Amino acid sequence: MKTILHKADTRGNANHGWLESNHTFSFANYYNPERVHFGALRVLNDDHVAPGRGFGKHPHDNMEIISIPISGDLRHEDSMGNETVIKEGDIQAMSAGTGVFHSEMNANADRPVDFLQIWVFPKSRDITPNYSQITLDEAQLDNKLTQIVSPSPEDEGVHINQDAWFHLGNLHHGTATEYELKKAGNGVYAFVLEGSVTIGDQILERRDGLGIWDTDRLDITATKDARLLLMEVPMNLN
Repeated sequence: MKTILHKADTRGNANHGWLESNHTFSFANYYNPERVHFGALRVLNDDHVAPGRGFGKHPHDNMEIISIPISGDLRHEDSMGNETVIKEGDIQAMSAGTGVFHSEMNANADRPVDFLQIWVFPKSRDITPNYSQITLDEAQLDNKLTQIVSPSPEDEGVHINQDAWFHLGNLHHGTATEYELKKAGNGVYAFVLEGSVTIGDQILERRDGLGIWDTDRLDITATKDARLLLMEVPMNLN
């Protein structure tokens, strides 16, 4: 097993007034040659958006984009005709493919919105753009890892154009569980949203990230009540 640890306070930070963002990987004006991506995982941004503000209409292509609200409401509109509000408990995925325009705005004038913006390199380029969204029942996450992203619309979660699987769980203090990787050659990037866990012998606190590869399973123990996101992605980019 190989690992790389990214402590929360080592992330890049950008404060634009209306937006404060912590970047696990190089993004915009933050560049660290040792932290450009983890396999197919290209962007993991922890965004805090002021009331009524947000990202106006802008383009993407050939990227898989996953949005996970942590608190508050995010209004999404895109050139595929989707107009929706994604809230805490929702998971949204968009395959930009040949090209799409979208906007993401704080839907509330009286409170901020916090969300994870995640980009994954696609398996195939120039596909027809696609959109999917689900709402989770928090009970689904209770003391287990629930699949929220997969490569197939026939499988659980939103689907993306990559051999990637994401799982999210709320683990009670003292709970021990394991994760078995879905595909040989993949790695897992673990991100602790709240609480703390150990993976193997590595302790992870709130907003710490750990990349793990060259293994087929992970042993996980919650050392406090924890909310944990696991992102399994290919390690080799074709």
